[in-house]
Amino acid sequence: MSDLSSEVAGRAAPEGRAAGRLEGAPGGRPEGAPGRPRVALLTREYPPEVYGGAGVHVEYLARELARLDAFDLSVECFGAPRPDPLVAAAHQPWDVLPATPEGQALRVLSVDLRFAADLAGADLVHSHTWYADMGGHWAKLLWDIPHVLTCHSLEPLRPWKAEQLRGGYRVSSWAERTGVEAADAVIAVSAGMRDDILEVYPAVDPARVRVIHNGIDATEYAPDPGTDVLERFSVDPGRPYVMWVGRVTRQKGIQHLLDAAARFDPDAGLVCCAGAADTPGLAALVAEQVAHLQAERDGVHWIDAMVDRREVIQLLSHAAVFVCPSVYEPFGLINVEAMACARPVVATAVGGIPDIVVDGETGILVPFEASGDAYGTPADPAGLAAALASGVNRLLADPPVARAMGAAGRTRVLEHFTWEAIARQTAALYDELLTGR
Repeated sequence: MSDLSSEVAGRAAPEGRAAGRLEGAPGGRPEGAPGRPRVALLTREYPPEVYGGAGVHVEYLARELARLDAFDLSVECFGAPRPDPLVAAAHQPWDVLPATPEGQALRVLSVDLRFAADLAGADLVHSHTWYADMGGHWAKLLWDIPHVLTCHSLEPLRPWKAEQLRGGYRVSSWAERTGVEAADAVIAVSAGMRDDILEVYPAVDPARVRVIHNGIDATEYAPDPGTDVLERFSVDPGRPYVMWVGRVTRQKGIQHLLDAAARFDPDAGLVCCAGAADTPGLAALVAEQVAHLQAERDGVHWIDAMVDRREVIQLLSHAAVFVCPSVYEPFGLINVEAMACARPVVATAVGGIPDIVVDGETGILVPFEASGDAYGTPADPAGLAAALASGVNRLLADPPVARAMGAAGRTRVLEHFTWEAIARQTAALYDELLTGR
């Protein structure tokens, strides 16, 4: 099933009202305190339907913005009704549209139409990812309100999606471009992402693009001394292991990690928490690599089950090294999560990762040279695998240095990446836009 098919397919909402809509206010939005600006967050993902970094971002940003108590905040999302009091409406796409990759893109836009129709009475709308961008854009046009758009990635820099979505990828790219170029403010989740936005969309005024990082709940993401999760997945807590977490996609560089893993210290294990593959062909290719690696060395754990947040935290907490071999990473939240669990990180120096990992202090950054093709292929794949293995082995061979880097990583998270700080920066941007109208 394609990316869109698995994430937005569903039955249509009952005629005349969105699934999960709260009654009372125009468009289903609950009445708020008089005099406070009404702000709506638009997102495809929201708990319990969260599978990626953008969904985690909206979950915690909404919570912290609500705690500031400066706005009447509501969330509109895709999917089934939620009991969360912040959720004003949850919408299913229109199932009269075909379930082909092209039709799935149109189903996304059907939800965006419902988003826009719901927002009468809102003072500002904030969309996340292309799935919600047109809802924010249309709300801006319909109700004459500011539209803030957060870029968590850029469609033109993910051309491999065309393998899944066919013509739907052209629609997603159009939706993103339209939203970004017309938004009143564009939030880039890293300095690298800001550079990418201005390069890919040169019509955008640089003054409208602000860098506000992703954040993390450092109380939740903290070292877990327990071992029950390790035991459940047959991971030996007494053996050092390298860990990777991510979707099986070209973007995350899993093939380069598996090539590197053949050179890891044989005394170390490898634990991979893998999400769904982009395509059956990629799934088969990676499965073949994993089988070959498992035949060559023991201690290779490929976990393709649904692993919940608590389980990931415990697995991260016991890893000797966390590795991130991504070829494209607008921010790289998983690196923040690993650092919050006091783990040293070996990562490619791409996108937003250098905003997070301080080379030689919280981990090791591996230089990355692209071949120049549209897919982010490294110029020297064998050299990249060797460099990743070298960085990992340096830390495996020096546990005191690895522990010191892990401790420094957690300190950096507490100083720079808490959700309270991210929410205050976001609220200040809202205030600026609302005051200027």
